[in-house]
Amino acid sequence: MKPDFDLSIILARIEQATKDFPKAAMFELAERGYNSLFEQLISCIISIRTFDETTIPVSLKLFKVARTPEALLQLSPQKLSELLYGSTYPEQKAYTMLGIAQTAIQKYNGELPADFDKLIEMKGVGPKCANLALGVATGLAAISVDIHVHRVVNRWGFIQANTPEKTLKLLEAKVPVNYWVDINRLLMPFGKHICTGTLPKCSTCPVLQFCEQVGVTTHR
Repeated sequence: MKPDFDLSIILARIEQATKDFPKAAMFELAERGYNSLFEQLISCIISIRTFDETTIPVSLKLFKVARTPEALLQLSPQKLSELLYGSTYPEQKAYTMLGIAQTAIQKYNGELPADFDKLIEMKGVGPKCANLALGVATGLAAISVDIHVHRVVNRWGFIQANTPEKTLKLLEAKVPVNYWVDINRLLMPFGKHICTGTLPKCSTCPVLQFCEQVGVTTHR
């Protein structure tokens, strides 16, 4: 990590640099009014191994039919799978969502708990989705690490970890709590459009001065 590394400056510059790019899917859906914890968690399940360009329309299609656990349980696995068409593994995701909806009703009176440990107890809900849903829907301080966040912070030299799970733990230890939700909100579009996996746009990057360019061999 470079001596002048300043996360507050970095995030401010990234916010300005990414303002014209599409928002990360969960944040875009929240702005459209789909901001309950249940809706955010369901959308995050849809997003697994699926591009945002698909996640958003598939989520919107589903929410026209079902926005609550009760409404979701009115759908058969087959019908739900059809609504999820376009995302990866729609059949598997359908059963995951039905399980979440059933747990919400049977254990929590239809309202998912704003509790990380209780969310990841549900089959198919991992740390990334639990934290992202909590951060967006409830404002609870939570860091969500996807492939973009993992790549960017390790490329900076800010974190040294070989898996997103390890990156998450290190970020939680190093990043001030007031920046936790912004980590995914800002680094996802930054990693998708500027600090890309191959040929990152280093020559025009707003935070190049802070970056160690770890692993970068060629760039634009």
